[in-house]
Amino acid sequence: MIVDRAIYVEGKRADLPDSFDETYEACRQNGGMAWLGLHEPSEEEFESVAKEFGLHPLAVEDAITAHQRPKLERYGDSLFVVLRTARYVDENEAVEFGEIHLFVGRDFVVTVRHGEASSLRGVRQRLEGDTELLKRGPLAVLYVVMDSVVGGYDPVLDGLENDVDETEVEVFEGGVEPGATRRIYALSREVIQFHRATRLLVSVLERLIVEGGIVPDRELRRYLRDVHDHTLRTNDRVEGLRELLSNILNVNLAIVGVSQTDQTKRISAWAAILIVPTIVTGLYGMNFRYMPELDWRLGYPFAVLLILSVSGALYLLFKRWGWL
Repeated sequence: MIVDRAIYVEGKRADLPDSFDETYEACRQNGGMAWLGLHEPSEEEFESVAKEFGLHPLAVEDAITAHQRPKLERYGDSLFVVLRTARYVDENEAVEFGEIHLFVGRDFVVTVRHGEASSLRGVRQRLEGDTELLKRGPLAVLYVVMDSVVGGYDPVLDGLENDVDETEVEVFEGGVEPGATRRIYALSREVIQFHRATRLLVSVLERLIVEGGIVPDRELRRYLRDVHDHTLRTNDRVEGLRELLSNILNVNLAIVGVSQTDQTKRISAWAAILIVPTIVTGLYGMNFRYMPELDWRLGYPFAVLLILSVSGALYLLFKRWGWL
């Protein structure tokens, strides 16, 4: 659905026509820029938008279906940019991902959001409060959106790093916990998804900065370089988390293996101790008529003493070896 639509002339919001179909025409007549914001539009809802702004069918298909990787594509005079957003949910201690798709033309911007982690309210407010920046046109909107997305990664990384630290303490100090491996795996999946977003975004920003003709405004390229540097730092932090989680998982598996070995030793030790009375009682439980000690008055105390002494000796031996 359409969340917001506006026309900006000389960096200021202008009056809108009542009909959506007249929005782009009014923008052209006033020499301004149109900015249309949508949230999870259906194919029918987006059809009129695509027709009004002349959006490429392939890009339209991507924007409707979502689940795209970060990328930058050129279709004639317009750009199609996909960004992955993220936010940390404290209640669940989990990362929620979303997407923002931007169609950037000479005098229009169409933003398509997917997921709750893709709000652009602060971006529009920031731009409307900076007339000089907004005067630079649609590419300025693209810069601020990208800057907001990358800036939103920092609190997510803080949350993930805190979760990883807690998991590390749980593994190294808490011993073998049944849920530790599951939590490490869940964190690893989130970090991998995060890494895909940041790694691919680096190449998108490099194209915007380096490739000629995409961003002719030098000042905007300087701003984008700052976003690029921020993304590189973010990417480094994510890669560090991936390596740390991999090490924690290996240590956890090693601890589990040691624990299983210790349990195997305990079971083997008790099995060796218990086999002594089993052998003795089994031997004297056979129904042979002629057996030594059957008529011996001290036979029963001797058998019990034999069981206790041998079992006790084995217990002390295994205790000394650390098996019990």
